[in-house]
Amino acid sequence: MAGIIDTVKLAGVLVLAIPAALAGLEFLFVRGEALTGGILLVLAVALVAVQRYLTLPGDLPGVLAKRVAGGASDEPDERTD
Repeated sequence: MAGIIDTVKLAGVLVLAIPAALAGLEFLFVRGEALTGGILLVLAVALVAVQRYLTLPGDLPGVLAKRVAGGASDEPDERTD
């Protein structure tokens, strides 16, 4: 499940990607400029994909913390003394 930080990062990228996609759709369908519209649409999709799938050096502490927390067991030991 995505945390609040991941959601805020996605919202920040969507602030840039949605206008690019809308401009691309306008160029593609309204103005008839397929090359410019296609480039803008690919750019919008690439922005979201890079944010979602690319791990940057600044993201490494968060990734490591998730792995460490995921490795910890929530179940108590079953030892009987």
